[in-house]
Amino acid sequence: MAMAFKMATTGMWVTEECKSSFMEMKWKKVSRYIVFKIDEGSRLVTVDKVGGPGEGYDELAASLPVDDCRYAVFDFDYVTVDNCRKSKIFFIAWSPTASRIRAKMLYATSKAGLRRVLEGIHYEVQATDPTEMGMDVIKDRAK
Repeated sequence: MAMAFKMATTGMWVTEECKSSFMEMKWKKVSRYIVFKIDEGSRLVTVDKVGGPGEGYDELAASLPVDDCRYAVFDFDYVTVDNCRKSKIFFIAWSPTASRIRAKMLYATSKAGLRRVLEGIHYEVQATDPTEMGMDVIKDRAK
């Protein structure tokens, strides 16, 4: 097995691919977002989807399943009122109402461990439906 980082409280492991994909997004800007999922069988947090540099927030929102939980990170670029370009990384904990209770509990208890591995996250958004993680929410938090 490739290098993984253990999350002590849940017994889950975060794959090296999760960390390396995040670092490439953060420093090299090779992707706009990353979606992570938990494989309950192997007890691994893995990369589910990587959005290219040309993809945006709408593609991220569309890639989240309506009936299962996921984690996502999104690199939000914006311009301040002083005309200064900035970038903030958002961590999104997606737990839709239609997902199984077991999945909701597993994702809720594993979230802190994944966040520790992904260093450099500025803001966190928890959402159970798309309106709770809309672009208006992201823009408001980034101010």
